[in-house]
Amino acid sequence: MKAAVLHGPYDVRMDEVPVPEISSREILVKMRACGVCGTDIEKMHGRFITPPRLGHEVTGEVVEVGGEVEDFQVGDRVFVHHHVPCYKCHYCRHGDYTMCEEFPETNLDPCGFAEYFRVPEVNIARGAVLKLPPSIDFDRGTLIEPTACCIRGLNRSKLSIGDDVLVIGAGPIGLTMVTLLRLYGARTITVSEVVDFRLRAAHEFGADYTVNPASEDLKGQIMGVTESRGADLVIVAVGGAKAIVQGLDCVRKGGQLLLFGAPPRGEILSYDVSRIFIHEVKIVPSYSTTEIETAAALRLIDKGLIKVERLITHRLPLGEAPRAIELAGKGKDVLKVLVEG
Repeated sequence: MKAAVLHGPYDVRMDEVPVPEISSREILVKMRACGVCGTDIEKMHGRFITPPRLGHEVTGEVVEVGGEVEDFQVGDRVFVHHHVPCYKCHYCRHGDYTMCEEFPETNLDPCGFAEYFRVPEVNIARGAVLKLPPSIDFDRGTLIEPTACCIRGLNRSKLSIGDDVLVIGAGPIGLTMVTLLRLYGARTITVSEVVDFRLRAAHEFGADYTVNPASEDLKGQIMGVTESRGADLVIVAVGGAKAIVQGLDCVRKGGQLLLFGAPPRGEILSYDVSRIFIHEVKIVPSYSTTEIETAAALRLIDKGLIKVERLITHRLPLGEAPRAIELAGKGKDVLKVLVEG
């Protein structure tokens, strides 16, 4: 079968690999759709900090079921999350599930950009496989995982109803944040983005204000909206130190910065730490998600409370997965790119 394999920086190939064999407690899924994530782009560029396996925003159809699997059968339409925590270790006991040492070790075999993939026993046993209701097709189902990541981030930030929020970056994640912020009760939402296409999309997704920091005064805009306080919450939805510095300059005293976009390995942040201290600015990182949030995301999409399908701008067949990843990284007229099986 065909699978997208990362051989090195800018070297993603469609390789012929064996169809995975399953154990009695595993399932085999035929991939129907898989979204390109920002981390897939980073992996292709060779500047990644997450496991170098491509494709995880994935849905499909169960085609083989192990003899001891009770909850799934051939023909089930499913969303599958690739990582699961153990729920027993020191990190899990403290609620830091994505810090669990087992979390990055659990994964799909061989990856989400493949004709078929094996779902390990632990993923099934710990609730990482969700049946798709009739209202959610395979394409919409791929957006469960990124939506869940956003839900986890907002929950970690402890956003309050009536907060003024700045979102830096209007890619698929930033726009999903905008959609969720409306549900969470934000008073104002300002989006900062340098690509005009994405600025227009931010308005369509519900942003109150948009700013292009390359040509406009981002801090001045935020101060004008917030009676010179600064944003209660800044969400950095892109990777890189420059965006983090912009966010720190725009957050109010006592406010929060949600560090969501994955910075490349080796990225160095230079900032006046005394300002962070004296202003009691809280920096809250959020990495990945768990089945707790994927279940919540599925319910929101099922009920139509968020229209995630508006993010999808491009669909490519599996054989063009390398081009799909490259396309997603361009950003000028692209939001979410799907690979379809």
